[in-house]
Amino acid sequence: MGQQQLLIIGYTWPEPSTTAAGNRMLQLIRFFLEHDYKITFASTASHTEHSLDLNTLGVATQDILLNDSGFNVFVKNLDPKIVLFDRYLTEEQFGWRVAETVPNALRILDTEDLHSLRAVREQCFKSNVEFNSTLWLASDMTKREVASIYRCDLSLIISTFEMDLLTAVIKMDESLLLHLPFQLETIEKENALGRLPFNARKDFICMGNGKHAPNMDAVVWLKSEIWPLIRKALPKAELHIHGAYLPAHIKQMHKPETGFLVKGWAKEVQEVMGNSRVNLAPLRFGAGIKGKLIDAMLYGTPSVTTTIGAEGMNNDLPWNGQIANSAEEIAKSAIALYNNESEWLQAQQNGFGIIDTYYNKESLDKNLADTLDALHAHLEEHRTNNFIGAMVRHQSMASTKYLSKWIEEKNK
Repeated sequence: MGQQQLLIIGYTWPEPSTTAAGNRMLQLIRFFLEHDYKITFASTASHTEHSLDLNTLGVATQDILLNDSGFNVFVKNLDPKIVLFDRYLTEEQFGWRVAETVPNALRILDTEDLHSLRAVREQCFKSNVEFNSTLWLASDMTKREVASIYRCDLSLIISTFEMDLLTAVIKMDESLLLHLPFQLETIEKENALGRLPFNARKDFICMGNGKHAPNMDAVVWLKSEIWPLIRKALPKAELHIHGAYLPAHIKQMHKPETGFLVKGWAKEVQEVMGNSRVNLAPLRFGAGIKGKLIDAMLYGTPSVTTTIGAEGMNNDLPWNGQIANSAEEIAKSAIALYNNESEWLQAQQNGFGIIDTYYNKESLDKNLADTLDALHAHLEEHRTNNFIGAMVRHQSMASTKYLSKWIEEKNK
């Protein structure tokens, strides 16, 4: 019979060393490899210096084109049992081709985070308007993203907040969704990380990819309002800013005389995070769960973040640090954590507890495997019950499909 085929269609090539999304994709790839799938990863994107060499994992790669019927030939020959779309944008472009060419393939959407939620929150922040679900529902991006979720057999949702948003506000059937946060080994299994104690650490750290607007806003806020307050109380402390693709206006904030050091991409996250005493993530908008906060928990570094930063990550467990939403409260919390060893140690233990409780790879992998087995066994019934999905898919065939065909002809 041979191995089962999995096709992943990526919006970008995975970059685990620069983005949480890249780490998420690597975790999914490893899950399917462990379950004996033969994987092909396809993308329209260009490779970058940080793109993961998928061939070293035994994953085949394929460059594909938008609005090109050659994809239909490719996917028909591959005949995958599962097609995984990385973000709703790839499902919009290729979902109808997959449904038409390999209709029996299970279609899964990995949302990464709800892009519409992040976008609407950013708009609200810039307009100084308080976010609410009504504004989110009114967004065209929300309609597109939710339609994509309905068109798929299963969507992987990374945050409990986003699960609640889809089920309580949209009233979406939970059979279409699976809460799947980062799949991580328990702290006990990763005790070889060699975490440094309180007294061996110093300084603050802030990490974030420069292409991600919430991260850059956080750095700007740190520089203008938060860091001056911390530095006044801790005149010898430094704040190290790390991240790939940092824009020029962020690099220009590098001011060693004030302890504000813009250092750029960190090849070894464990080293820079594990040497820091406190992680700062003052995020004023965003969505999903934050890789930088997960890394801090893994490497035993307490974090000070906002309500949005911690959203959907720890449920009813105490945070691994402090949650505050004003510059003054963030600075006050950061200073307290930096100076108080007992508070710091408790925050570190809180982080370990969050990882082991909610990000346990073993239990999450089993839940995903069981869900996939059930879908394969009852796929026809599952699709029949998803009438909204069938309706939206029909409309997509009548619009996206023919627009794509028109573009393809126009390009000849």
